[in-house]
Amino acid sequence: MAHFVSMQVFPKTIIIILLLLPLAGKAQEEGGNYDYSREFIWGITKNTSSGLIGGLVMKFGQEIKDGVFQTFGGELVNVKHPKEFRYLSQFSGNTFIWAKQNYLYALRLQYGREMILYKKASQQGVQINGQVAGGPTLGILAPYYIEYNPGFGGGTITEQFDPEAHDFGSIVGTGRLFQGIGESSIIPGINLKTSLSFEFGTFKSNVTGFELGFMIEQYSKEVVIIPTADNQSFFPFAFITLFYGNRR
Repeated sequence: MAHFVSMQVFPKTIIIILLLLPLAGKAQEEGGNYDYSREFIWGITKNTSSGLIGGLVMKFGQEIKDGVFQTFGGELVNVKHPKEFRYLSQFSGNTFIWAKQNYLYALRLQYGREMILYKKASQQGVQINGQVAGGPTLGILAPYYIEYNPGFGGGTITEQFDPEAHDFGSIVGTGRLFQGIGESSIIPGINLKTSLSFEFGTFKSNVTGFELGFMIEQYSKEVVIIPTADNQSFFPFAFITLFYGNRR
């Protein structure tokens, strides 16, 4: 059975995290005075089930005790099937994804805890945080539209891909951006992630950096993205997020 992500990614991610934890613990003892009680960050994310840019993330954190924060986050990402491949139409030269029937957009809400493992000095160094978070997911299943030439000199039509009605050689291209979003269906689910974040910056009030970790996501039923391939309801993947924000 095909999987949406190669499970080989996860041992590599875990090894990286385990190797960095001793360094983080040692550095915690050497960190300087860099106190703050609130932060708000936003960024872009890439994961093993997405394209070059998977989606957008944001997070608000509030200190509940020394070095420990409660976090409230949100993510909107496009989840892809591993068998999605772009092809060129022989009619127009436009690209399309063969056999794709639906987009899957995941809207995630997350509540969690974040701990400072290594506190950096106020205007130098790197801060390392560990985080665990989870919450509900709304899976937005939107139809994937194609432009199709049925022949007979009738021009092209735009409709959702159907593997039984459309053949490869007659596809002209894809539909308009967000076409069919109003016809979406909702599939509820839950998500859980664990990660390490590495923060940089020369100003106390600003923060930039990246987050590295992995997530699991379970939907209430099978999510059909490519009907002619294996589909599933459980999605494990590794991710990296580039973020920017401010704190006080």
